[in-house]
Amino acid sequence: MNKPVRVRFAPSPTGPLHIGGVRTALFNYLFAKKHKGTFVLRIEDTDQTRYVAGAEDYIVKALNWCGIPFDEGPNKNEKFGPYRQSERKDLYKKYADQLIESGHAYYAFDTAETLDFHRKDHEAKGKTFIYNWHNRQKLDNSLSLSAEAVQQKLDANEDHVVRFKSPQDETLHLTDMIRGDIEIDTNILDDKVLFKSDGMPTYHLANIVDDHLMQISHVIRGEEWVPSLALHYQLYDAFGWDIPQFAHLPLILKPTGKGKLSKRDGDKMGFPVFPLEWTDAETGAVSAGYKENGYFPEAMVNFLALLGWNPGTEQEIFTLEILSNVFELERVNKGGARFDPDKIKWFNHHYMQEQHDADLAKAYKASHKALADIDIQYIELVVALIKERATFVSDFWELSSFFFVAPKDFDDKAYKKAIKDDTPELMTQLIQKVTTNAEFTIESLQEDIKSWITDNNIGFGKVMMPLRLALVGALQGPDVFDIMFMIGKAETVKRIDTLLASI
Repeated sequence: MNKPVRVRFAPSPTGPLHIGGVRTALFNYLFAKKHKGTFVLRIEDTDQTRYVAGAEDYIVKALNWCGIPFDEGPNKNEKFGPYRQSERKDLYKKYADQLIESGHAYYAFDTAETLDFHRKDHEAKGKTFIYNWHNRQKLDNSLSLSAEAVQQKLDANEDHVVRFKSPQDETLHLTDMIRGDIEIDTNILDDKVLFKSDGMPTYHLANIVDDHLMQISHVIRGEEWVPSLALHYQLYDAFGWDIPQFAHLPLILKPTGKGKLSKRDGDKMGFPVFPLEWTDAETGAVSAGYKENGYFPEAMVNFLALLGWNPGTEQEIFTLEILSNVFELERVNKGGARFDPDKIKWFNHHYMQEQHDADLAKAYKASHKALADIDIQYIELVVALIKERATFVSDFWELSSFFFVAPKDFDDKAYKKAIKDDTPELMTQLIQKVTTNAEFTIESLQEDIKSWITDNNIGFGKVMMPLRLALVGALQGPDVFDIMFMIGKAETVKRIDTLLASI
């Protein structure tokens, strides 16, 4: 790379950050870190009618939670600031004027009613109305009007826009780092609006100007922007600026594999599509977030990295640091990537095992009121025994409640399977073994009880199944000797007595 790598994530603050936006931010971040570059956050809020209060703050919090904070952006290392387009609006007009002076753009005074008439007229004839080379001389703009007429309209403050003048009969050669070479016939391009009648630039002009002024070297964005690539190339050329390298990421598809994953799909299908919970200020509706649903940021990052990117190996587990070292845009797929809610759970289960027991214990204690007065070190020991069977901290209570409270009843199926004619006699003898075990350690209990079973030629299941049932209320859970040691001698005897009383 000849010049420093500078990439940007440029969301619009129109609501919560969708999972697709998080992946775009992640790929930008990884590319920047791989090449020791800079990851920039720019807020593209030129469309103030769609601005949603709190959305920008949400975006920043989401990036920080994922562990992919920006290097430059609003209120942070503002080397090329400001980083909100609404605060840069005064600088865009001079660039629109520059394009008019160079003949690459023109004033258009067509009213909304006139354009609507032409669209409907074309539709009635089975055609599509495109404002470009084939009809612009017949429409109300500075190409069809005299210089005097144009100046009169401008002096009268008549509503107008600035349109880009697309060339005729040319072939554009574009390059995408993921999709390769692309050829575009300019005759099919429309003359896009660059500057609106309200004095604000459109996305296209503001985007190009900001990328240039912020010295962006690589534009990594979603494939929905591929149709805009021709215009953006032409704008760079019209200004005489160096063109950054472009890479358009594949869509994230619904779990069915058909269609783009939308913000509504999560509610329909029962999984989050936002990194953090979002409350709609107008309706009060709450959309679920991965953080609040118990996912670890490491799981989300690992999962998203493999949505459309292939490391070229069978490896699936990647820390952010490893990803930053191995990520290459050339290994991003062209085709859409299917979103698999079960796969991100698989990742979460893996990262559950990587968490410190002390941290999980704190989260567990905070999540359940029954644990308020329980010693945190005891909870930590419980977590160590059960976390391998958990995907979320919210699974802990179901997996471990018997460590804190005696089971209120016994699972019917387990009861029928475990209780035999000789169970009362064996459990009575077992109580005697437990009571006389002086050390009451896991090792001594194991040795004492297993020796008794073996010496008396008793089937292990005849003792261990009703014992587990007494301790847990079901035939599940960690090793029974761990449970006995944790709950103590008196509680163990009490629970076996409760089982005996039920027979």
